[in-house]
Amino acid sequence: MQVYVERGVSRGDCLQKIVSKYGIFFTELRTRNIPAKFFGFIPEKVEVEFVISPQRSLAAGGGLWQAPLPAAAAPVSSRQPEASQKDETTLDFVERKKRVLAAAGKDPERVFREVQEEEEETGLQSRNQQIILDTLKEIQEKINTGSPPKTDHPSLSRISQMLRQNDFSERYTAAILEKAHKELSLETLEDFNAVQDRVLGWIGESIKIYRTPARPEFSPGGRIMVLIGPTGVGKTTTLAKLAAIYGIENSGRRPLSVRIITIDAFRIGAKDQIEDYGDIMEIPVSYIDNRRDLRREIDLYSEETDLILVDTIGRSPRDSVKLGEMKELLDACGSKAEIHLVLSASITTSNIEHILQQFEPFNYQAVLLTKLDETRHVGNVISALAEKEKPVSYITDGQIVPKDIRKASVVRFLINLDEFRVDREEIEKRFSSADADQFQWG
Repeated sequence: MQVYVERGVSRGDCLQKIVSKYGIFFTELRTRNIPAKFFGFIPEKVEVEFVISPQRSLAAGGGLWQAPLPAAAAPVSSRQPEASQKDETTLDFVERKKRVLAAAGKDPERVFREVQEEEEETGLQSRNQQIILDTLKEIQEKINTGSPPKTDHPSLSRISQMLRQNDFSERYTAAILEKAHKELSLETLEDFNAVQDRVLGWIGESIKIYRTPARPEFSPGGRIMVLIGPTGVGKTTTLAKLAAIYGIENSGRRPLSVRIITIDAFRIGAKDQIEDYGDIMEIPVSYIDNRRDLRREIDLYSEETDLILVDTIGRSPRDSVKLGEMKELLDACGSKAEIHLVLSASITTSNIEHILQQFEPFNYQAVLLTKLDETRHVGNVISALAEKEKPVSYITDGQIVPKDIRKASVVRFLINLDEFRVDREEIEKRFSSADADQFQWG
């Protein structure tokens, strides 16, 4: 039997393509994920292997549909095979499940699993699983539309409004509300302050904070931090803040030996700006424009320098070619380099998600959030980073060097939420931030 392959962005996409091209009578053999490739930033795809079986054609009043077959799969005989008893039984079974669903209002996913299990027990094969599932979901939606809407507890309705007001995504908001439905008792729901505390705790748990990897005691060389990101997010200013914090004696801390390497020498004013910062702080600055020189610079200074900061050219996340060139150049920094993706807190959730995805090939370990002072709400950032499970390393909230930068902390995010009653003492106990704003070296 001929085996066919269809590719798409998801399994559902593949099944839709198969039905569109060949009809509903097919058997899925295997599904596998195809990893994303770097060049061109091709996203991860799904591949479905399947076989096709011919069926009786669909007449105007009913019957079974004849799946259009590719030439290689056409039957030897032109005679149409009779519909099997299994096919009729399958259709009867699906119709019976539809009636059960309409009567009980059961979850379509659960009903679909029941269909699969019963088919396996009776030896039937579902040739149109996705079609069945879509049909059941459609029926469920009609049932839900015709029934009275579920009324949320007033406390949860208010929480939902507050989450949306803070620009949390719909997916994130729905997940919080679902958790509240499952875990909060009626007694807790009657105490709105208690509900807020629980929700704040869940939000805090979803925020990941980057912890600097500890170096082995006798490991040679210092840290290498590389800042990447789109244009206009403040990478150069942020790099100068980091250089000042670590390279200048402050609050009794010993200054470290710091060196700046920039590959952003072609942007108008960028070279003068970083040179000015370097002269004021007495920190050396190097200009690199190719992979070989960058590797040589790292080898030459890494062992005697505590921190090497690498500034990069801002790139549009849509410019895959330029991103690819920069990725190839930055590979010269070696596996020890910490890659921090610089993001502005003032952009929309969808743009944040797009940037996170497009810079994924750089294997960045953390997100450095800038311009927190330019936005009223942080729910968009929390939502996007939680979905991608990306930690935050530093936060900047102004232009002053080196004042307006601090290490990221859960508390810093939570106190930025509008409308929520934040018990700072309590959340600081829960999300320890004793060292969060201190630039400890380790």
